[in-house]
Amino acid sequence: MAVDDFKAYIRKIIHVDMDAFYASVEQLDDPNLRYLPIAVGGSSKRGVVAAASYEARKYGVKSAMSGRLAAKLCPDLVFVKPRFERYQEISKRIRDIFFEYTALVEPLSLDEAYLDVTVNRKKAPSATLLAKEIRQKIREKTGLNASAGISINKFLAKIASDINKPNGQKTIAPDEVLGFLETLDVRKFYGVGKVTKDKMYQLGIFTGADLKSKSLDELQQHFGKSGAFYYQVVRGIHLSEVKTERQRKSVGAERTFNDNISSEIYMISRLEAIAEELEKRLKKHGLAGKTITLKIKYSDFSVQTRSKTLGLFIASKELILEESKALLYQERLKNSVRLLGISLHKLNSEQNSSELSAKEAAAASRKHEQLRLPF
Repeated sequence: MAVDDFKAYIRKIIHVDMDAFYASVEQLDDPNLRYLPIAVGGSSKRGVVAAASYEARKYGVKSAMSGRLAAKLCPDLVFVKPRFERYQEISKRIRDIFFEYTALVEPLSLDEAYLDVTVNRKKAPSATLLAKEIRQKIREKTGLNASAGISINKFLAKIASDINKPNGQKTIAPDEVLGFLETLDVRKFYGVGKVTKDKMYQLGIFTGADLKSKSLDELQQHFGKSGAFYYQVVRGIHLSEVKTERQRKSVGAERTFNDNISSEIYMISRLEAIAEELEKRLKKHGLAGKTITLKIKYSDFSVQTRSKTLGLFIASKELILEESKALLYQERLKNSVRLLGISLHKLNSEQNSSELSAKEAAAASRKHEQLRLPF
């Protein structure tokens, strides 16, 4: 690839990732929890850890782990009940800080976001210094630490933000990109999971250099459509722009039960509570959906989904429950059930960010001028 071709794909992207966000908020609000290994969530018999403090991570405790296993790994682990309203409150304050610097902000969750600062509100040439200033301001206004990755695209910025965690940042400048990618283990490529990693290893692809040696045809043969993605990103090309509007594709709610349930009659009362929670979430965002899906996780951990597309949008607890019951009775259950969930898809609206200047966002996304140093 020619140098000029490479320059055409250069932006200044910052990926900001809060450090152990939920756990850090709990330690911030309760001084007695500071420096202790804590897990947010996961305390019930079937509970799952939502977040773990760095003190707990030293024992191998991590998010999505069962509370039972977490307690086994760390006998002194302190379980804390999640307070999502509090996390949302602080997330909003952090997001407000982002908008002080750029109109192009793409939130990924409550605790991380992409920022395109190629053109920014501070008229600053250095994305590295902007990231440092943003992290400092987050610390001053919330008392929490954030890490950041800075590079020419979202793919690289995401990888970079993990390198100096916690409370650090890493810049991969334009002239460092190709060398960095060639030495990187493919398992650290964002989006390469365990299955893909194992397949790459079997093919003799261990580093970016190995990946780069494969032709586009070879990669597509082994990885399908993803092959073209791997072919481009290992050459520093990732065309995905920072999206200021993220379309919500579904809204759902689910419950894991303390004991497995075999009777469909008992499940109806559980579905009623789930439908009520889903109704609240839909109302909060002013949404309704046409496709309803019932998720059933059995005691052997196998998962089954049953869906139906309706002729009208629904959002009320009564209609959600009625359709969920119909899906439940659609066929016999294979086994006892440990989890039920309901979700609505094909929604009636998109989320819009009212905090953005449309003109400013459009102008920033179109402007791809040659970057001024320092990066």
